[in-house]
Amino acid sequence: MQALIYTPVMQGTGEFDGGRIKEQKPIGFPGEGSVVKRVGPLFYWAWATSETEAAIGLHPHKGFEIMTYVVGGTAYHGDTLGTDSVVGAGGVQVMQTGSGVSHKEKLSAGAELFQIWFEPDLSEAVLRQPTYHQYAHADFPQVSRAEGVSVKTVIGGGAPVELAADVRMWDVEVQGGALYTQSVPEGYTLTALAIRGQGTWAAAGVSSREPAAFHHKDFIVAAAASDTEVEIRNTQDAPLRLILIQVPTKVDYPLYPKR
Repeated sequence: MQALIYTPVMQGTGEFDGGRIKEQKPIGFPGEGSVVKRVGPLFYWAWATSETEAAIGLHPHKGFEIMTYVVGGTAYHGDTLGTDSVVGAGGVQVMQTGSGVSHKEKLSAGAELFQIWFEPDLSEAVLRQPTYHQYAHADFPQVSRAEGVSVKTVIGGGAPVELAADVRMWDVEVQGGALYTQSVPEGYTLTALAIRGQGTWAAAGVSSREPAAFHHKDFIVAAAASDTEVEIRNTQDAPLRLILIQVPTKVDYPLYPKR
């Protein structure tokens, strides 16, 4: 397994509400500058921040499964299903947009969040009724290990989020000098976004290759040709925090053309 590391200049950018919302996009829409166009059913990934309160007006979606994961501050969501709600830090909003739904968003001052799109089989997804669900930080399985690693499971492994797309997601914090190990099955790709700190990435048992160094804001993509153990080490004193998403490298249904 070779880790491909994409620095912030290789990622896309965007903004909303006159620049009040600024986005770094590990995976963006066409024309936004992201080197990575998609990873299997992982279609889009934006990291948004707002220094002041900001909003995005009502707009439509169809077919895709869209998650908002709040790191800091609060995120408001309203939609044509009648939803009118706010989720705080550590919380999740999920739209399965199905046959079509429109929504609007508002971020608090100091908000930090991810909006991530997953692509199910769209030929089936567009026939389903759209849904909205939200969850608080305490709803997710969280484990702290003695060796200085904390893992929150966001999708899969007992987490409440249920998607049609084959996805697993974790929010991992690794203390200074500690090592985190992640299993990646054959045929899957593990992606990671370093939202705090820096470290190294290596496949366990591969002594012929030096660990790959990554830094704050880097995006990492590593496809497993066989069952693999990934070793992620925090090389600094400050905590390392990673958002990890695992998806199949290939799916057995047509994917939406993205150029």
